[in-house]
Amino acid sequence: MGRDFKMTGEEVLLSKRIRELADTAQRRGIVTFTDFLNLNEQNILHQTLQKFSWIKGETFGGYEGAERQIAAFIPDAFYIPRDSDSISYPISCIHILPRNIKFADRLSHRDILGALMHLGIDRSKTGDIAVCKDEAYLFCSTPLAGLICTELTKIRHTVVDCTVCDLQEFTYTPETKSIRGSVASVRLDAVMALAFQSSRSSLLSLIADGSVFVNGKLITTNAYSLKEQDIISVRGFGRFRYIGELGGTKKGRHMIEIETYI
Repeated sequence: MGRDFKMTGEEVLLSKRIRELADTAQRRGIVTFTDFLNLNEQNILHQTLQKFSWIKGETFGGYEGAERQIAAFIPDAFYIPRDSDSISYPISCIHILPRNIKFADRLSHRDILGALMHLGIDRSKTGDIAVCKDEAYLFCSTPLAGLICTELTKIRHTVVDCTVCDLQEFTYTPETKSIRGSVASVRLDAVMALAFQSSRSSLLSLIADGSVFVNGKLITTNAYSLKEQDIISVRGFGRFRYIGELGGTKKGRHMIEIETYI
């Protein structure tokens, strides 16, 4: 059984803000944008879109598969579903590179986020941080890109250079690991058990407590049936993609493939 969660005061305000932005888009014939939304905020967005059918919105985080995303509200005059290339999102991509790689610390997502917070930059103004060996890419609100490039000069003990790179030319393939195995069904709890090498029963509380999102939507029922290419995010555990079924076993189980993000 799924569980209904009552929205907090901040979540109610976010839902109201979404309606206001959508109303402005329709009334003025312009595209309006939110700040970067985390998974829970994206779920509030999806709930609001379902309740108010007149709202037309899309999300994008700077690259395919981004976890933190900005929502765009699009007036009827030029609404093109699921085509982020037709909308100029206010997202910039900043390349972060140690000035001397030989003596640089191995910088983590947490290190970079901490440095941004030290500069007083609100988390809602930044998106994903993609760490790739000795370098990193930060997605941020375009009006802040210049400030970050000027002020973000040191992370931990490492001096860094920050430059804005062309968003359209950016390509990022996160490091993943493929897992194949058999499950009794493609229900959410069964596939999660394979992904995290745990028992189904031990994962039920995560689903019931509102820690599991599928494609940015909160899922609170373990009986939810996954579809190919669904991205599952679990707070405190990580993310994985359900690739699909490979076939069946003689005992009637489903052979599936998933891809976990390392």
